[in-house]
Amino acid sequence: MDYRCIRIKRYNEILAVFIKHGFGLLLERLGLRGELEREDKISEAGIAPGEVSVGRRLRLALEELGPTFVKLGQLLSMRQDILPPGVIEELRKLQDSVQPFPFSEVKALIEAEFRDNLENIYMEFDEEPVAAASISQVHRARLASGEQVAVKVQRPGVEKIIDLDLDILKEIARFVDRHTKLKDLYDFSGMVKDFEKTIKDELDFTKEGKNAERFMHNFSRYEGIRVPKVKWIYTTKRVLTMEYIEGIKVSDLKALEEAGIDRIKVAENLATCICNQIFRDGFFHADPHPGNIQVMPDGTIVFLDLGMVGRLNEFQKSVISKFFIGVVFRDSHLVVKSLVDMKAITDQSRVKNFKKDIDALIEKYLTMPMNEMKIEEIFREIFHVAFLNRVKIPREFTLLAKTLGTLQGLLEKLAPDLNALVIAEPIAKKLFYQSFSARKMYGKMRKSLLNYGELLSEFPAAMRNILGKMADEDFTLHFEMKDMEGLQKQLERLFNRVSFSIILLAVSIIIAGVIISSGLSAGTSGEMYIFNITVLKAGLALAVVIVVWLVISIIRSRC
Repeated sequence: MDYRCIRIKRYNEILAVFIKHGFGLLLERLGLRGELEREDKISEAGIAPGEVSVGRRLRLALEELGPTFVKLGQLLSMRQDILPPGVIEELRKLQDSVQPFPFSEVKALIEAEFRDNLENIYMEFDEEPVAAASISQVHRARLASGEQVAVKVQRPGVEKIIDLDLDILKEIARFVDRHTKLKDLYDFSGMVKDFEKTIKDELDFTKEGKNAERFMHNFSRYEGIRVPKVKWIYTTKRVLTMEYIEGIKVSDLKALEEAGIDRIKVAENLATCICNQIFRDGFFHADPHPGNIQVMPDGTIVFLDLGMVGRLNEFQKSVISKFFIGVVFRDSHLVVKSLVDMKAITDQSRVKNFKKDIDALIEKYLTMPMNEMKIEEIFREIFHVAFLNRVKIPREFTLLAKTLGTLQGLLEKLAPDLNALVIAEPIAKKLFYQSFSARKMYGKMRKSLLNYGELLSEFPAAMRNILGKMADEDFTLHFEMKDMEGLQKQLERLFNRVSFSIILLAVSIIIAGVIISSGLSAGTSGEMYIFNITVLKAGLALAVVIVVWLVISIIRSRC
């Protein structure tokens, strides 16, 4: 079967699953129903829309469609700016666990990757996996050195399935953006592009290994934090070998208590570590759910599954700390300014209304103590206001919200009195104030000077190029003025103001001159007359006529 036929078949499978789960009418409105007709082909009676919530129906459909759509749902669970809380809550329940694939396939894939027999690579290899997911599964093994390791093996054929699904998703996104009015609100093509990058990174296990090494370097300054070491000799794009660490799942409160582990200390260390990852390192675990965090008997926290991470450069760290400080101190100006800085608001005419709506939102938190504020709720409300104002929330902000929201959920289990906002506030504040330090300012000035220096060095060559083109007989200059009517009105208003000011000045000088001359004349030979009218009265009358004429001309120009 050729690729086109495979693609059509998969496309129809996707439509059939969504129709089965009660989304047929939505697909029809979007013009995506395609070859599938109404109930004579696919019955929507499987799950009636009124019987089960939209969120649950969406979750069930995504789980049925496999790894690509499970990952897509997990990514959508971060989008509090476009999805209601009920749908977000359901998407967070997405199960990425499936039946493990046979050991024979595991063995064949490892041997193909290393071009050697499995027995020559690992001294021991458990046939039963310790965990299985839609993209990979993990086996316990032992190296020739005797060291125990965890071996993550990619599910055979999953990359081809994901590539096919991505191809279909891109086409659907382009169609919806092109044929509906939803593009300005959602930008489906942009969402699919972000998703493609995320899932492609997760398919390359060497990238996860590099993430682990970077985390290890960053965590070297923290006590009680650990990441499994990568065994690079036994790692490829589809096989990842790391040291095996035995620990207790962070959400298993009973096991933590039986091991004598201080839950409050674990919670404090975990929260401080994640906040430092975000605001200090600019490199953070973007999926810190309980399954990815373990606690060792001595209380050391272990981070697992480092495929999904958030990255922030210096500028983004500064802007996000500004945004966070704005949230903490209920400062709408900082919240709006940070989104403007990140180019989330491209239409400046919307800034005023957006700030007004943020002011109204923040007002409800003005008297609330910080330890009672729910960070996830605040972010959700800010993102909703942003959505209503057509402000596109940058991916970095949604990752921040998801990470801190997940952290708060963990804290509520481990230590209910702890609040992620309270722990994050001093860390974010320190970074925010550091951006105004002499060292930072010097760095910014130095960077600007280097840019200007580079620009000046390129200027002569650029001018020579332009002059050379101008000397060419075929040289043409295209000049386009957009919104001439608006520009003309602005220029007219400016001209009227300048004219009004000049004439008022002239009238003032005339009146002053008339008064002075009248006074001087009165002091010598009496008042001066023009056509039996005193000079003073004539000057005042002239001034009034000029002003009235100018006002009438301005009013006419605005009509």
